[in-house]
Amino acid sequence: MQNLADATESLEQLVVGWREMVLDRDAAADVRDLPGIAVRWADSRFAFWNCVTLTDVGADPALVRQRLSQAAQIMRAKKRPGFLWVFEDLLTDEARAALGTAAEQAGLEHAFPGTGMAGDLLPLPDPVHPDLTFVRVTTDEHLRAYADLNSHAYGFALEDGRDGLDGSTLWKERVHAYLGMRDGEPVTCAATVEVAGRLFVVLVATAPAWERNGYGEAVTRKALHEGGRATGLTRATLHATAAGAPVYPRIGFEPNSPMGFYALKS
Repeated sequence: MQNLADATESLEQLVVGWREMVLDRDAAADVRDLPGIAVRWADSRFAFWNCVTLTDVGADPALVRQRLSQAAQIMRAKKRPGFLWVFEDLLTDEARAALGTAAEQAGLEHAFPGTGMAGDLLPLPDPVHPDLTFVRVTTDEHLRAYADLNSHAYGFALEDGRDGLDGSTLWKERVHAYLGMRDGEPVTCAATVEVAGRLFVVLVATAPAWERNGYGEAVTRKALHEGGRATGLTRATLHATAAGAPVYPRIGFEPNSPMGFYALKS
């Protein structure tokens, strides 16, 4: 039952948090809660803002096949590519075992794995790293630097990353977004935002040339420290990629629901 509770929390964080992020990009974005499917699709060049996720709890193989077909149909109708997010612990054991085959039959392919994480870890002390100074994102120049770090880290074109953040008032005013600066140059970034009574960590990235120096952990601690100080929240959540998954337990996060990200077959 704990796995199901963790997966439900992870799902809620995405569905609630991504609603605001997507509407920040386009007030007319496709934001719908359908039976078993949540659509959060800005049709942005920044693919993370184009999201469909399965929301049934305890879905069996037949229902998962139906939902995957529906999700793929929604994705095919869009101009820009995006991802289907699947929280695997929401599925029955039989549905999880058949997920790969069902996705392939729906015209989807596995893009990369992820892990939901959470922890009652706040407040955290204000971090110090000998190489870094931290700057809160408050200007369009900061936003472009934040976007570019994500583009470099995740393999997006710079223009695509900037389409996800350029000009955002939300990110400059309500999101606790920080750049880690080394000798005046941005090398890492992380952000937190209040979502449904949690502090949600989003878009952590480090320039590839500066990985394995503890920069991602340090800037994530900074975003958590400042977000926790501003909100008074004590629980934090995130969705980790494989690259980030080893970092977050050192901060106090515990892995819970495994996740799969799926794209339309090319």
